Amino acid sequence: MQDVRFAGYAAIFDRVDRGGDVVRAGAFGGAVAAGVPLLWQHGPGCVIGTVERLAEDARGLRVIGRVSVRTAAGREAAAALRARAIDGLSFGYRVKAARGGGAGLGPRELLALDLVEVSLVSHPMQDGARVIRVEGG
Repeated sequence: MQDVRFAGYAAIFDRVDRGGDVVRAGAFGGAVAAGVPLLWQHGPGCVIGTVERLAEDARGLRVIGRVSVRTAAGREAAAALRARAIDGLSFGYRVKAARGGGAGLGPRELLALDLVEVSLVSHPMQDGARVIRVEGG
């Protein structure tokens, strides 16, 4: 079994997610892939690979990642990606700037975020946050 490379969107701009947040363009500022771990289902102890590239485009936060098969979790994630059994993407973050939100005030707008991690997940918070291409394996 070999590593699997994928591309997709970890965040989609201007759409309210299941948690009542909406990420705005520019929220990821100058985020760079270096140092951003790729996790399995947001598990802090389940690093399954690397984020090779990330950038904001007109749609959202586009990521390219590589799942390593050196760990059991990585092998599980790689097999699920290859079988198209999983295609959700998500991200962990700290809020640097936001506005709105709360009871009756509409969604919270996330304006500036500190990107902590990107995860392959079964159920993304944003329906459109998906893997769109898989290579390898």
